[in-house]
Amino acid sequence: MMAYIAEFIGTMLLILLGDGVVANVTLNKSGMKGAGSIQITIAWGLAVMIPAFIFGAASGAHFNPALTIALAVDGSLSWGLVPGYIIAQFAGAFVGACLVYALFKDQFDATESAATKLGVFSTSPSVPNMGRNILSEAIGTFVLVFAIKGIAQVPGLAAGLDKFLVFGIIVSIGMSLGGLTGYAINPARDLGPRLAHAVLPIKGKGDSNWGYAPVVILGPVIGAVAAVLLYGVIPWA
Repeated sequence: MMAYIAEFIGTMLLILLGDGVVANVTLNKSGMKGAGSIQITIAWGLAVMIPAFIFGAASGAHFNPALTIALAVDGSLSWGLVPGYIIAQFAGAFVGACLVYALFKDQFDATESAATKLGVFSTSPSVPNMGRNILSEAIGTFVLVFAIKGIAQVPGLAAGLDKFLVFGIIVSIGMSLGGLTGYAINPARDLGPRLAHAVLPIKGKGDSNWGYAPVVILGPVIGAVAAVLLYGVIPWA
């Protein structure tokens, strides 16, 4: 049970801080409007790192259904835990997004662009192309999961330093590949907040673009599973 609580609260914090920085930088009447993509990218890395420090020992700090599935594929996690982990992750992401709306409601009301409002909650491609967008998400998630697994190859790593390395991984992916699809690399990170966007009474919010959902489901799961399969066949010793 503690693992599920950890995944719920951890994912909630991830989205509160991650979607929060997007709201902070893009919505009208925010004190940090216009700060730009560098602040967003660094803040997203921190949004992953902070709950990872708190809940790493309790649940492994997945906060990502694609990572959970991949770790079950390679035997690092029992398949029996997977449904509970994924439910907790999606629920936490939804609640985190609702908190962002509650905090920034005045800024949402002051912003006319429906696309900007949706962009606080979920990702979108710079150039819509379903196949290439899925590939982008798959490769970004491959890098994420392969690098997380690869942390085990660092000899004598001090306790807790692995979470700081995950911050670096997230920032690197965002700065190198983020302009393609917004680097969801996590189905819960996108679909939980997208659901919040769909149900919340956001003024002038427009469509929630559910047609994009296959990209943020298929891409991350394909990339994560490919990462653990490749990692598992490399003769490290």
